[in-house]
Amino acid sequence: MSEFQVLLFTFLGGIGIFLFSVKYMGDGLQKTAGDGLRGLLDKYTTNPFMGLLSGIVVTILLQSSTATTVLTIGLVNAGFMTLRQAIGVIMGANIGTTTTAFIIGLPIKEYALPIMAIGAFLLFFFKKKRITAIGQVIFGFGGLFYGLNLMGQSLRPLAGWEPFVDFTARMSDNPLLGVVVGVILAVALQSSTAAIGLVQQLYEQGAMDLAAALPVLIGDNIGTTLTAVLVAIGATVSARRAALTHVVFNLIGAILVMSVFPFFVMFIDFLGNQFSLSNTLQIAAAHGVYNVANVIIQFPLIGVLAYIVTKLVPGQELDLDYKPKHLDPIFIGSSPAIALGQAKQEVIHMADYSKKALKQAIKYMETGEKKDADLALQYELAINNLDKEITDYLIKVSSRSLSASDSNLHSTLLNAVRDIERIGDHMENIVELKDYQKANKVSLSDIALKDLNEMFELTYSTLEEAMESLERDDLDKANDVLKHEELIDKMERKLRKQHIKRMNDGECSGAAGIIFVDIVSNLERIGDHSVNIAEAVIDEQ
Repeated sequence: MSEFQVLLFTFLGGIGIFLFSVKYMGDGLQKTAGDGLRGLLDKYTTNPFMGLLSGIVVTILLQSSTATTVLTIGLVNAGFMTLRQAIGVIMGANIGTTTTAFIIGLPIKEYALPIMAIGAFLLFFFKKKRITAIGQVIFGFGGLFYGLNLMGQSLRPLAGWEPFVDFTARMSDNPLLGVVVGVILAVALQSSTAAIGLVQQLYEQGAMDLAAALPVLIGDNIGTTLTAVLVAIGATVSARRAALTHVVFNLIGAILVMSVFPFFVMFIDFLGNQFSLSNTLQIAAAHGVYNVANVIIQFPLIGVLAYIVTKLVPGQELDLDYKPKHLDPIFIGSSPAIALGQAKQEVIHMADYSKKALKQAIKYMETGEKKDADLALQYELAINNLDKEITDYLIKVSSRSLSASDSNLHSTLLNAVRDIERIGDHMENIVELKDYQKANKVSLSDIALKDLNEMFELTYSTLEEAMESLERDDLDKANDVLKHEELIDKMERKLRKQHIKRMNDGECSGAAGIIFVDIVSNLERIGDHSVNIAEAVIDEQ
């Protein structure tokens, strides 16, 4: 094997071990922290500043700004986070990711293998999940430095290779070329951390000077935004705007720093000399200074960023707030009766989402368009969250002394929440059945579609009347729901028989028959839960 092949394979192996170790360490940190990272972003992003802090913390735990940004886009896509909140988190992620550069700048490469050995010991000789998660973190930490060490060994000869020396000299003279190289590196490696680690090793080995390394660093920050953009394709308007914010934020930062690039190089050189930083830590410091300064400059302009991306990505945002609006904990201790009234308002809020979810599922059956399915599932996510919040609130209320009438209302609301949540589940089943129909290219006959539409309308009107009876304590509406349920049951039996006959006559396939019957069954179950709500209203009265 030639020397070139040895160096190439060492470099590729080092990159592979490094990428694996960063991911493995991040997964271990996430397990150690528990499954609350999404909850952390959800709970502590009430304003952009809290979003900034949450973004820093979550990125340090995940060891990936891309992972934090993708998670944020998912929350925005589900309607769980506003665009302004998301911008704060994305800014925080850019600061949080700088910790990785400092970690890999530590001078402990010689101890990489013993560190990996300790991690492996914890992984293989302990059964407790928390200890194995810590072992995973330690093993990934050691692997990270081992990969860096291999990369450094393979890159050392580049310092004396004339074509590479000439190329880096051109990057020093033309910083924009370095930015482009950084973008390509981050996109190719799908990791800004790996790209920054590579820059640190090149600078450490003397294959690149500071003026050539810093533009590549800036380009890395731009290139890492591609993953988030790809994730947002096909998502909601708000999610696409959040992904574009990540791009715009980093582009503006790059433009600002490149406009004062000579001063930036001098400042980083001054820091390195003043604090006697190693070459790798000097690059880490540059990364930190760049991202912190970028956030300080742009944080007051969050409104402007939101305006820019709103203009660049036109469209109507979904007016969906999954968070409870009425559950004020102060009433639990001071006035349980008022607390129950607040809980009832929140149940009505949840019920409204169930109606919208069913209507959207019906629309998806007609159009087959992904955006309709996504919207229906967003409503389902909102319903699930409100189910948890309202149930927790009502459990706290139940610990207080309640009158007989309040106790009846408490029971009615708890049962209604359960039924509304189950209605959301059946709506989700209908969406999944339509997905199955599309994926397997199953066709329903025109008669079958007409029958389904007829049952959809009856089920929806029944659900609507059940919710009105709950909101207004209307016994007449509640009794109408009971009558409608009889119609739904009769219709279900009738449609099943008719479809079996169509299948026997060869008008519909077996697969179409299964889909049709399952949709009808889910609609009938929605009718049952509507009746449960109406009966609870009657019993309460």
